[in-house]
Amino acid sequence: MTITVVVAEDEALVRAGCIMLLGATDDIEVIGAVGDGAAVIDAVKTLAPQVVLMDLRMPIMDGIEATRAITAGPDAPAVLVLTTFHEDSAVQEALAAGASGFLLKHAAPADLAEAIRRCAAGDGWLDPAIVGSVLGALRRAGPRAVAAPTTLSTLTAREREVLVLMARGRSNAEISAELFISAATTRTHVAHVIAKTDSRDRTQAVVLAYQSGLMS
Repeated sequence: MTITVVVAEDEALVRAGCIMLLGATDDIEVIGAVGDGAAVIDAVKTLAPQVVLMDLRMPIMDGIEATRAITAGPDAPAVLVLTTFHEDSAVQEALAAGASGFLLKHAAPADLAEAIRRCAAGDGWLDPAIVGSVLGALRRAGPRAVAAPTTLSTLTAREREVLVLMARGRSNAEISAELFISAATTRTHVAHVIAKTDSRDRTQAVVLAYQSGLMS
């Protein structure tokens, strides 16, 4: 199945590079490319992509506002944010706005396609180089008033364990090894956690774990 993507990037050279790289993959199709946040909202409404590749710094409307508007709608696409090391605070805002993944602009080309696949599958993507800083920022922010306690109460003890490990940045393989369970069982637990917490994907479930105070 082909994954449809809209690219939102105000720098023409970067935008063209993303289109060229994704055009070389068999399972990803760029169906739209725009240069500002307002235009990407219109593109999503018109083209209904599965993933939006979103720059944070754009004219007219920035990527955070655009992400918030896109993810608030029904059947919203996953938003994969393009970021740089010096934008930690912006990354946190994008997480709160509903972004599913974050990719550094100087990441390897293969990572771009894989991040899109992961976001389209509902797994989310955090570039390994920024996982520590993002999770650290969530810890420092502390719990916020969210409707999470009731939501988390639906999780089994094992599912809570899995969510805690997800929030610590563990991969599925690492969760399987730490809990001595099979890869298939881990995938099932992760899917249950996402569904029971009404999260869009893995990334949003992790945000909820911190905002609810589970990861105090």
